[in-house]
Amino acid sequence: MELSELRDLDYNNLGAASTGAKAVILGFLALLIIGLGYYFLIMGKREELANKERSEVQLKQEFQENQQKAANLEAYERQLEEMEDMLAGMLEQLPSKTEMPALLMDVSQTAQGSGIGTELFEPRAEVLRDFYAEQPISIRLTGTYHEFGTFVSSVASLSRVVILTMQDIALEPIDGGRLRMEGTVTTYRYLDPNELSAAQQTGSGR
Repeated sequence: MELSELRDLDYNNLGAASTGAKAVILGFLALLIIGLGYYFLIMGKREELANKERSEVQLKQEFQENQQKAANLEAYERQLEEMEDMLAGMLEQLPSKTEMPALLMDVSQTAQGSGIGTELFEPRAEVLRDFYAEQPISIRLTGTYHEFGTFVSSVASLSRVVILTMQDIALEPIDGGRLRMEGTVTTYRYLDPNELSAAQQTGSGR
């Protein structure tokens, strides 16, 4: 079959074309169908396959991470128990509810014993937290730098662990080279089992 035959082919009367021309036309149509089929069917499947392969890699990584966590679960649980025991031991070193009045008296007397003048030392209402209670105290004290340092050192050496945090503290000089400290200090105590249960119920009801 010659190329001139394809150029002169009457496409409205393909039945009259030679066998060679028909074979070329059918081959072209077959290639066109295969190309369109590949584009619309196989290309989409290849993209879907690539997505599934990426998803498979991600799932394998997640599985390996979860498997590693599961293998270390017992170790994590032991660490958690140890941390809970340490926390319980630290809390037990804090004063209890019945010890707080005497402890506040000790802190006040320690201030006076350090040479600090106590113009105001007024405990306010407690604030219950999840597993401890805060006891804010309004203070107005006067003394020298050395006397305040002695007071802090003496509080640290009390038989019971005393944690003091300071809020809104103002320090101003007064006569005789002394200072006036005014603001709020907060100390802490642990909750007994009944208080702890009540605090947890209150927290869960919020």
